[in-house]
Amino acid sequence: MGDRNVLGGELEPCGTDPLTGFYRDGCCNTGPEDVGSHTVCAVVTQEFLEHQRRIGNDLTTPMPQYRFPGLVPGDRWCVTAANWLRAHEDGVAAPVVLASTHERALEIVPLSALRQHSVDVPADASALEDTER
Repeated sequence: MGDRNVLGGELEPCGTDPLTGFYRDGCCNTGPEDVGSHTVCAVVTQEFLEHQRRIGNDLTTPMPQYRFPGLVPGDRWCVTAANWLRAHEDGVAAPVVLASTHERALEIVPLSALRQHSVDVPADASALEDTER
């Protein structure tokens, strides 16, 4: 069995253009090396990108040494759970793809917050019922 998403299903890819993920495998997989927990699959918005820059997380400037192309609104990217939560608390959370958000994000972000910003509908829509995990 592979990695699981926040809904308990198989973790689905987040994005390949640009290629995302801590391991640059297109998924929000995580492991011991990923101390930042890059586990939330976000569809970045201009407002979210500006917020991230203000808190010291520049996601728009390319950094080829890290295979990071720089993001533009509409890109899907595995962001750190803590930074996504901070954006949520500041009212500028990026939309989230639940099926592509790793279950480890729940160690930092409440499922209710992720659901509030969900942009995907799982095959089993009952997974969206408003219950805490």
